[in-house]
Amino acid sequence: MSQGFESKSADALQNSRGQRKSKEIADIGSIQQSLVEHFGDIKDPRVERTKKHQLQDILVIAVLAIIAGAQGWEDIENYGISKQQWLEEFLALPNGIPSDDTFRRVFEFIDPEALNRCFLQWVETLVGSMGGEIIPIDGKTIRGSYDRNQGQSALHVISAWASEQRLVLAQVKVEDKSNEITAIPALLELLDITGAIITIDAMGTQTEIAKQIVAKKADYVLALKANHPTLHSQVQQWFETHKANNFRGVDVSYDKRIEKAHHRREIREVWSVPVSAIGQLYQPKVWAGLQSLVMVVRVRHLWNQTTREVQFYLTSLHSDAQFIGRAIRKHWGIENEAHWTLDCTFSEDACRIRSFHSPENFALLRRFALNALNCEKTYKRSLRQKMKRTAMDNNYMIRVLSCCFIDNTLGSSNCLCQA
Repeated sequence: MSQGFESKSADALQNSRGQRKSKEIADIGSIQQSLVEHFGDIKDPRVERTKKHQLQDILVIAVLAIIAGAQGWEDIENYGISKQQWLEEFLALPNGIPSDDTFRRVFEFIDPEALNRCFLQWVETLVGSMGGEIIPIDGKTIRGSYDRNQGQSALHVISAWASEQRLVLAQVKVEDKSNEITAIPALLELLDITGAIITIDAMGTQTEIAKQIVAKKADYVLALKANHPTLHSQVQQWFETHKANNFRGVDVSYDKRIEKAHHRREIREVWSVPVSAIGQLYQPKVWAGLQSLVMVVRVRHLWNQTTREVQFYLTSLHSDAQFIGRAIRKHWGIENEAHWTLDCTFSEDACRIRSFHSPENFALLRRFALNALNCEKTYKRSLRQKMKRTAMDNNYMIRVLSCCFIDNTLGSSNCLCQA
């Protein structure tokens, strides 16, 4: 006679749970060891008598909480309290979960350069070869980090983005009373960009930056605007004149793309010519490796208006409109996939963390989280949904961490960061 569903004995059920639990602890234990190794060079800024919580515990909880969507110190503490039973399986937590004030004080005084070195060493384990990678470099202001009472302006950082691998490669703070022109060389110095294509907006269109990129065996695509008035005016006039004549007698490369999305139709036309095509070009030799000049015309048809934009570029690439146009298009990845995501998913601009080193350190932790979530590719949902799932599902958090702290650390032969 049928007995219905067979039920497991209590002993069998307990053994099964024990096996699953031990396996999970072993997995997260390896991840925790990897996390500790990556953060091992960070010095504890606290005096000995005030250390109620281990620095490793504070760092690991902060990283996990921000991956799960934490936007401030209280959020990090709440994540720790909510997950305390799970966290106790692989963290010491001698005095329980640190308070929000403890997280704040620690990150106020952790050396951001030391944390940045840890970030670079970690990214080194994630990236593949840089050959052919398009790396946009752009700045971002963290708008909520200002402090009127202290006369402190908002933090501005420069980031490098691997467009194909969708990873933040490095971040450098723009010092007060300085600008991106001085920060970009410092950022480039951190990276091995051999074989890559560096794209930079007009602020970074500087002869020394072009020279540095070529010296590091990479190529560049630099936006040319009115901050170089003589060269910009000459290039603009030349392209307008020869376009009116349909580029007769000129060795020109041309590409046209039409895209439709989000109730918008965009037509992009790209013309590329060798630098030798323009006679008497203004000071061409000061631009190291300069080979081609490019004009891009973008016409956008929106539901209520039509806009037209013309942009010029200097590049060390051979004159190939299709290839150069793709590199220019990829430059917007740092805006759409990094900066926009940091603002809309991580609420970076709305964050009011602003004391001492905490804005820079918290910004770097967000980039840890962004890279970690981008590395996990099995859950085919938005980044926001991935973030929510890590907060709800410990097993999925382990999967995310495994992708970026375990799977890629073995056998990595391609170094991105330079000592």
